[in-house]
Amino acid sequence: MGVARGLQFMTLIHILLCCNSLPRKQMEFLIRHTWDSNPVNHDPIRVVFSPGQGGLKIEVFGPFFNDPAAPASPPSQPFPGLWDYEVVESFFLDSTTENYLEVELCPHGQHLILLLSGVGQAFLQQLPMVFNATIKGDRWMGEALLPWSYFPPNINKMNSYAIHGSGEKRTYEALYPVPKEELVEGQRPNFHRLEYFQNFRLQSIMGEGWVQPDSDLWIGKP
Repeated sequence: MGVARGLQFMTLIHILLCCNSLPRKQMEFLIRHTWDSNPVNHDPIRVVFSPGQGGLKIEVFGPFFNDPAAPASPPSQPFPGLWDYEVVESFFLDSTTENYLEVELCPHGQHLILLLSGVGQAFLQQLPMVFNATIKGDRWMGEALLPWSYFPPNINKMNSYAIHGSGEKRTYEALYPVPKEELVEGQRPNFHRLEYFQNFRLQSIMGEGWVQPDSDLWIGKP
């Protein structure tokens, strides 16, 4: 009887430990402002992070502007310079080292991943990723799986952006924009202003018992 109770106790402890490490929730963000803190003039783009198989699942829902035209590249493939097209971007930062990951998603199905060490200093890009996008009328949605190996250790900040339009109608939007009081004359949009990123923890999605897997891609980076 004592052995049986002991086994039951150990089983309960195992279940509790497993439950503590299970995914907790998704996180949803709405991009409501332009990069310089003006309200957007359309339904805001929605970005959702949730647990994925071997990585972070990113879903994007929003209006489809169809401007600029689609990149000259097959869907589901990396495309250099994707930031010149219609795109939604998310950045994941370790603010103590300025190591960060940038992922760009296009409604036409192309994507771009950059690994950066130092502001704007990409050392790897055009990495493969599973990404699918669907356009329905004037809306689009996309779903990507971002492998854990692409994330630098100790992520603690994040920002997301959206870009669309051509020429003078080119529009740059930010989840966490530059505050009005900090703008200076002649300033242009710059998505690598890391000081405006806000607190973010992967454990808030994956569970407090979750430990980020190590990655060889970041070995040797400060």
